This record gives sequence, C-alpha cells and structure tokens, in this order.
Amino acid sequence: MYDRILFPTDGSDGASAAFDHVLDIAAAHDSTVYVLNVADTTHDSVVRMRGQITDVLEEEGERIVAEAADRAGGRGVDTVTEVVQGEPHRAILDYADARDVDIVVMPTRGRRGLERLLVGSTTERVVRRADVPVLTIRPDDEVSVEYPYRNVLVPTDGSDCAAAALSMGTDVATAESAALSVLSVVDLTSLGYDVRADVRLSTLEEAAEEIVEDAAASASAAGVESVTGTVEHGTSIHRAILSYVEESDIDLLVVGTHGRTGFNRYLLGSVTEKLLRTSPVPVLTVREPDEGGE
Repeated sequence: MYDRILFPTDGSDGASAAFDHVLDIAAAHDSTVYVLNVADTTHDSVVRMRGQITDVLEEEGERIVAEAADRAGGRGVDTVTEVVQGEPHRAILDYADARDVDIVVMPTRGRRGLERLLVGSTTERVVRRADVPVLTIRPDDEVSVEYPYRNVLVPTDGSDCAAAALSMGTDVATAESAALSVLSVVDLTSLGYDVRADVRLSTLEEAAEEIVEDAAASASAAGVESVTGTVEHGTSIHRAILSYVEESDIDLLVVGTHGRTGFNRYLLGSVTEKLLRTSPVPVLTVREPDEGGE
C-alpha cells in the first residue's frame, strides 16, 4: 500500500531504530524508500577547512544517507537518497510533496535527545502539516515494534478526524491481513457532579456504542476480516487507550489530527499529543482532509 516511503534521518540512534521498521515495511510491499537528510541552514554550519569553504553538515548528511542506502541494499530495498539545505520541517514537507510520497516515517526525537515530543520540534511540525500519513516511533527500550502488524487499533469519537483515521486503519489492516480494533472511550470527567450524571452517562454510552458499531460495520464492509468494537470508560482518555494497547497486544495505533487550522487546539496537550510521546507501539497519524491554511 506504500509505494514511496519518505524517511528523513539525522543519523541518530532514534532514526536508526526507526529505519529498521521502514525496511521491514518496504521489503514486504516492494516500496522505494526516499532517504533524506536536511542540512539545517538555520544554524552556522560552514567552516573553513584546508583553505576551502566546506559545509560540514552536508558532508555528514551524505555519509548518513549513504549508510542508510547500504543497509537498505542488504535487504533488497530500493532507495533514493538526497541531502538538501533548509529548515528541516519545511524541507521534509516540500520533499514529500515533490516526490509524491505515500507516507513519512520519523522517530519522535533525534540527536537533541528530546525527552518528549516538544512543541516546535521537527517531528511535531511535520505531523501537523503533512498532507500524507506520518508514522512516528519512540526510540525507547519499552517500545515494541513488530512487523507485520497483527492487531491495529483506531480510537474514535465519531468525528471527521476519527473517520480519516478509521479509513487509514482499515486500509492498513486489509493490506497486512491484520485484525482491527475500534475503541471509543467515555470520558467520565465530563460528567462532573451533575445530579443528572447517570442519565448523561447512559446517553454517552449509547452514543459511543453507536459510533463503534458504525465504525466496525464500515471496516467489515471494506474487507477487514476480523473487527472488534469496544467501549471503555475512563477519567483519562489517552490512558484508557494505552491500557487497551497493552491488554490487547496492539502493534499499531492509528489516530487522527485536525491538521493545520485546528492543530493547536487539538494536538497540543491533547489525547493525540500524549499518545505520540507515550505510546508503546508505533503511531500512525492521519490529518483530517480539506483543512486549509497554516
């Protein structure tokens, strides 16, 4: 399902670990991997060496992409390598558009050793603006990266954003012959201390059940052979999702983002942002279609 995979890399340990997963996917689907290194021209990278002006970052980038191509060749995976200059997230997005890639794969942190997905990081900016799905992987020992995928999870609240994730999750499950789980979490914190809390809870549960049933029916109609729909309760939606991931042996989490215009309201400090920086499995983010502007 992925003919063209873009893998931006800075040569860090996190990028190296993510590349292993890229090669697994590419080898299974006969994909071409576009290996990109961005020489960050927002920093002073030019030094004088042996009387010539040499861009150290570009030289390092050429080494990084060449090593990646060698690794890919050992797996029988075709690659296209390139080193460009520019601001990393913009260069990645421009390259993705120019090459018409199907997916971007990135670790949630690189050489700067970010402990979490920080606002303003390259990965965060790519997730926010990319027109194609972005697969992120936390480079941590507790993260499980299994391929081929056996169990795919799509959390849903019935929104257009969640529908985009469901469509992608359905495509992945079909292509990988994986089981698909659809999960809706009833947020108990929204009930507060209202005397009508029981009535409101019943209403929320009924709505969640309907959302899950509709999503499961849609996935089944699209050809997914094994579909499970579940409604959970919790005071923390992202924790309820993570608990389901652990308990159900999920291999891939597929979630939606509102994209460019609604991203700051939706992602930052939200369920999706928390999942990106805490998920024990890879997270595939899908931007809601028809979002305009920056």
